[in-house]
Amino acid sequence: MESQRSFLLIGLALVSFLLWQQWQEDYGPKPVEPVQSEQSSQMQDDGVPSAQNAQLDDMPSGDADVPGAVAQDSTNNERVIRVLTDALDVKIDLRGGDVISADLPDFPVKQGSEEPYSLLRPSNGLYIAQSGLVGRNGPDSSRDGRPRYTAPQSDYVMQSETLEIPLTWQSEDGVTVTKTFVFTQNSHTVDVNYTINNQSGNAVSLQQFAQLKQTTQAPEGGNMFMPTYRGAAYGSEEDRYEKYDFGDIEDENLNLTSKGGWVGMLEHYFVSAWVPQQDDNIALYSKLSANQYAIIGFKGQPVSVNAGDSATISAKLYMGPKDQETLLDLAKGLDLTVDYGFLWWISQPLFGLLKLLHSLVGNWGVAIILITVIVKGIMYPLTKKQYESMARLRNLAPKMQQLKDRYGEDRQKMSQAMMELYKKEKVNPMGGCLPLLLQMPIFLALYWVLLESVELRHADFFLWITDLSVKDPYFVLPILTGASMWLLQKLQPTTVTDPMQQKIMQFMPVAMSVFFLWFPAGLVLYWFISNVITLIQAKLIYASMEKRGIKTR
Repeated sequence: MESQRSFLLIGLALVSFLLWQQWQEDYGPKPVEPVQSEQSSQMQDDGVPSAQNAQLDDMPSGDADVPGAVAQDSTNNERVIRVLTDALDVKIDLRGGDVISADLPDFPVKQGSEEPYSLLRPSNGLYIAQSGLVGRNGPDSSRDGRPRYTAPQSDYVMQSETLEIPLTWQSEDGVTVTKTFVFTQNSHTVDVNYTINNQSGNAVSLQQFAQLKQTTQAPEGGNMFMPTYRGAAYGSEEDRYEKYDFGDIEDENLNLTSKGGWVGMLEHYFVSAWVPQQDDNIALYSKLSANQYAIIGFKGQPVSVNAGDSATISAKLYMGPKDQETLLDLAKGLDLTVDYGFLWWISQPLFGLLKLLHSLVGNWGVAIILITVIVKGIMYPLTKKQYESMARLRNLAPKMQQLKDRYGEDRQKMSQAMMELYKKEKVNPMGGCLPLLLQMPIFLALYWVLLESVELRHADFFLWITDLSVKDPYFVLPILTGASMWLLQKLQPTTVTDPMQQKIMQFMPVAMSVFFLWFPAGLVLYWFISNVITLIQAKLIYASMEKRGIKTR
């Protein structure tokens, strides 16, 4: 009894700690960050890879070589060009040709807000996409720092299906590099093409690099109740999807070669990714820059351009939502950034079914209800077997007690007698567990579908639930879910006789209701509908058993 009381106290303490920590995160005082010049910190360490494949040392940089840290004066403001399409609002730094800002106009930061979601940003937690050409003759390997490109104009607005932004740099000896960003209508994918025209009189060697750079101070995704990943990831020929978080980058540099692949930075619903040509051999790398910026990127093979010749090198930059179809078209494994965990092979078909239902009814909340009904209907035979097995075991409770009274502490004889009783009564003691174990992967997979799918972000249901991806503002669904769990508990009498264990069981609906307070409304809706269907199924199963003379109480 004392040990059970201790377990209960530990459980209550754990729940209290989780609640306190979540309250601190939501409402507690925020730590004061030290004031530091972002520009000066980056001037010490720009993070651009060197020309040598085996090293990732930073190249020399000067005051003007700081991508993303553009000062608020007229000279440096002329460094930035802005590109506006229907899907992207992008700023490109002419020093290096880096994407230093990317807003998503079609994804507001909050429902009903006119402020777009900011994916890449030069301040408030540096997060930029760098790219260029290193190598023996690469402009990004110059001792003068990153190359300064020129552009025909400073503002671009898409007015056709495609929009090309050419940036030009020319060396003193006649090598011209044109870095062209190609934007496409209704797309978050940008083609980045380098055209090298060599009129220097000598062969030149260049090597493409592309990397994502983000401060390690970026907040973790989700919360303790609903954790979501925020950090780096990559895909290679051998591993389609591997997380490589900021802690991994601080501990050890990634260094591997692959044919094709990708590198990315992930948030809950969004991802930025560099994707090389998938038939190219590349080197994937990571590093910690200036002790505070995590970098993950790739370098291509050196490209030699003879005198009088030209060559083209290409890559793709994706900045947008985790749309599985789009990401799969870009690179193998990039769609797995919609992280369903080890049950992805179940989650992906369930997501396909959810999308199909939404296309029919036009409401994601109704689609969640329908997919829950379908899944519960398919698993009804397992549920029926589970409940019948549990009822038969409950009916054996008096005989089990007689065996305990007869054999006392003799566990060996007790076990033998129990097996004989099960055999005589034709009861499988695992009959109630196996159906449940078969159901759990399906429900867990559906849980991850509802948690990870960007389609549910800002998705309206009805009445007060206007966003299925955030918690119920009035906590109606969590309360209803807790009530349904309590009814299920009453409908399923237990053989537990210990008072302390009974109190723990009675406390469970309350504890779960507390956890559900922070769950997205779509997930709570799924659990509530599942409980309601289980109640109906239990009533039908028990009625059928009573007709066959099987006691259910």
